[in-house]
Amino acid sequence: MFFFWRKVTLPIIGDNHEMKIDKETPEFALINQYFKQLTTPRQDVVLGIGDDAALLQVPEESLLVVSVDTMVSGVHFFEDVAADALGHKALAVNLSDMAAMGAEPSWATLALTLPEVDEQWIADFCRGFAGLANRYNVSLIGGDTTRGPLSVTVQIHGVVPKHQAMRRAGARVGDDIYVTGTLGDAALGLRVLESAQALTADQQTLVNRLERPQPRVEAGLALRQLAHSAIDLSDGLLADLGHILTQSGVGASLQLEQLPLSAELISVMGDDMDWSRVVSAGDDYELCLTLPAACREEVAAVARQLSLPITRIGSIEAEPGLRCFDKPGKPWHSPQLGFDHFRAG
Repeated sequence: MFFFWRKVTLPIIGDNHEMKIDKETPEFALINQYFKQLTTPRQDVVLGIGDDAALLQVPEESLLVVSVDTMVSGVHFFEDVAADALGHKALAVNLSDMAAMGAEPSWATLALTLPEVDEQWIADFCRGFAGLANRYNVSLIGGDTTRGPLSVTVQIHGVVPKHQAMRRAGARVGDDIYVTGTLGDAALGLRVLESAQALTADQQTLVNRLERPQPRVEAGLALRQLAHSAIDLSDGLLADLGHILTQSGVGASLQLEQLPLSAELISVMGDDMDWSRVVSAGDDYELCLTLPAACREEVAAVARQLSLPITRIGSIEAEPGLRCFDKPGKPWHSPQLGFDHFRAG
């Protein structure tokens, strides 16, 4: 593991003299130059970079929250994506998991597989990663570098007070269903990129939503004592909300016309409104939460405080299954639920 590294010298005895061999290889030089800048000082890091493993002090009366995500070239991002955008997203998708649990992000490890050493690319990647790390006071405490097809794995650690963590299980009949932000932008941004054309301002905004998602950490922290359940929207609203319903043993109804859509999505999509792209495609990285109907005013206050749309889109019901309506009383069925790495075709 490269970040848990100590510079050492090895004595070689021969011909009545001793020679020192410096273990500062090009790999370690890169680590020192680019990755150590991501080690934000934190009092709860007892031992960080420089040993075989990190030592962390978890606050009393708190739970440790851990999540990991891998991003692979050609699967999660295009090969020519800007390095700073990839650095941003690699951390953002993990921060989104912390947000869904109502956790305060604290520490991260990074495993980076590179086909070759490109110092400018690495510098740009670290700049994108550092922007979010500094914003949320996340310290890089370790990791690994290897040579091979480009992929990025980030493991993130956070803390949450006992009995305040939001979970997928817990939705109750009568709960309102909410989502933060707007939905479908990233999916349309992907379609725009695949078209390989010059981008309008609205199209570029959608691409930015795909490549530089904004984790809703503040919303998770603000709502964790109110919400009965929560999940982040990485694989699409229908699939991810379905996880809440399954683990909670309930059903739900959604009103598609209540879904929050950005002005850019409406402009680019025009009259060709494709609800399946809004509810079934991944990469939104918004939060989906269920809260008691009695909390509507408090939710509205949080939305105002954060200047973030938090929209009520449906309700939890006793009858199992997820029912969608594109107009009052008119059922709508999606051709697919959401993104699946292993789905045939």
